[in-house]
Amino acid sequence: MLLWVAVGFAQDRPDRSRPPALGPAPQLNLPPIQKRMLSNGLPVWVIETHKVPLVQANLVVFAGSGDDPAGKFGVGSMTASMLDEGAGSRSALEIADAFEFLGANLTTGSNFDASVVRMNVPVPRLGDALPLMADVALRPTFPQQDLDRLRQERLTALLQARDDPQAIAPRAFQRIVYGATHRYGTSAQGTEGTLKALTSGDVRAFHDSFYQPSNATIVLVGDIRTDDVVPMLEQSFGGWKNVGPVRRVTVPTAPQLTQGQIYLVDKPGAAQSVIQIGWVGVPRSTPDYYRIQVTNTILGGSFSSRLNQNLREEHGYAYGARSVFDMRMSAGPFIAAAGVQTDKTADALREFFKELNAIRATAVSDAELTRAKNYIALGLPGQFETSGDLSQQIEDLIVYKLSDDYYQRYVPEIQKVTAADLLKTAATYIQPAKFAVVIVGDRKVIEAGIRALNLEPVRVMTVDEALGS
Repeated sequence: MLLWVAVGFAQDRPDRSRPPALGPAPQLNLPPIQKRMLSNGLPVWVIETHKVPLVQANLVVFAGSGDDPAGKFGVGSMTASMLDEGAGSRSALEIADAFEFLGANLTTGSNFDASVVRMNVPVPRLGDALPLMADVALRPTFPQQDLDRLRQERLTALLQARDDPQAIAPRAFQRIVYGATHRYGTSAQGTEGTLKALTSGDVRAFHDSFYQPSNATIVLVGDIRTDDVVPMLEQSFGGWKNVGPVRRVTVPTAPQLTQGQIYLVDKPGAAQSVIQIGWVGVPRSTPDYYRIQVTNTILGGSFSSRLNQNLREEHGYAYGARSVFDMRMSAGPFIAAAGVQTDKTADALREFFKELNAIRATAVSDAELTRAKNYIALGLPGQFETSGDLSQQIEDLIVYKLSDDYYQRYVPEIQKVTAADLLKTAATYIQPAKFAVVIVGDRKVIEAGIRALNLEPVRVMTVDEALGS
């Protein structure tokens, strides 16, 4: 969940009639990407930065939770989580000790579109650390006892989530918007049923199918020379072989919602009401990407956004309100969300719809448009402060097949967006009359007020009905 710190922000709603006093965005000067390829076909992307004697090495595998087979939701995420639970001849504790001895840090993870192994290491220890990293990524052992432990941790987390409205709301929202059988309708972590059925053979099969040099790229950022590091990579990763063709799963675009509906999930005694509003959004490949970024910044993507200023600053209904287009390989959700005071649930819902309708009905002022563009432009350099930050931005270039100069072109593309563009974008992608509204809260306190708004039909659900149990 996106949180904002209130310190240092004015408590009054910004004056949209007055142009913001912000200077030009800092120039983003990124070192060039040097591309090589190992003997087995594994692409290598290197960025030399010689300020700090550290190296960030990331192996990106083009497979994530979106590639989970039907009936095995959670296997991609579990595979990534288990990579460092035992690899080569080492146990999980021995792996951790080996990296600690080198002063290195290694993490593994995944999302819907990719899986990653990331390592940060002092330059003099890179040669010793790369073979360890290769063991973790290429030769995991997937111990049964560790699979059982991780499985139980996830099952426990799913059980605990049923008592937390903040956890219930997003799970119910994704299931309602996408349906129980669509991959985006279920958490990347899997469900109770799929987790219980998951075997070490399933995890190994996922690894064997997708963790191949033809389906990966390695990124190195830091105080290194490309010509020096490629032989080191060849020694550690050059023996990695393809075992067969990689057949990625294409997540289908979910059918769009066509009629608004309010789903009231009853959680007796809930301390607050959690609201999520939205529908199927857009994929990362959308040609409207820059226009959507500016539109959403104004609506709910910053502290000074309309939603946050309305619900938090003007009315005090919520600590914060936000909106986001979660862009993935396939169309992820658009969500506007907040946790609000129980006795102000209906009032907050009314204000949500007020702002959702306003953004698509009236052109933004020049001042508000300039403020949003400056917010985006001034925030961009902060995403490249460390070698780890830079390497993860490069991961996006690779996973979503963006151009090498994408980040240099980013701000100029943002600056091209006009008020007319925003009005058209909002009218296309923000249609409140068709949105699903999920509210998790105490029914006996909030139902009457919600129905009195006459916004959409209201369906009352239990937690089990909303989560599919």
